[in-house]
Amino acid sequence: MKQNMGKTDRVLRTVLAVIVIVLYFSKQLSGLAAIILGALALIFLATSLFGFCPLYVPLGISSIKKKTD
Repeated sequence: MKQNMGKTDRVLRTVLAVIVIVLYFSKQLSGLAAIILGALALIFLATSLFGFCPLYVPLGISSIKKKTD
């Protein structure tokens, strides 16, 4: 599993997940929206942790900055 997410991508996903978690625990999200956004938050946290997004593979995307010499 080769990493395909750069630092900015990982930080952004983590921040979005934390926002969803805060909204849920402050009772701003409930019902179906809470379930859907909660699932997305978990996926964002997992992909951020590993630095790998499975959806990027078939799309040929990588947000890792290429090193220049």
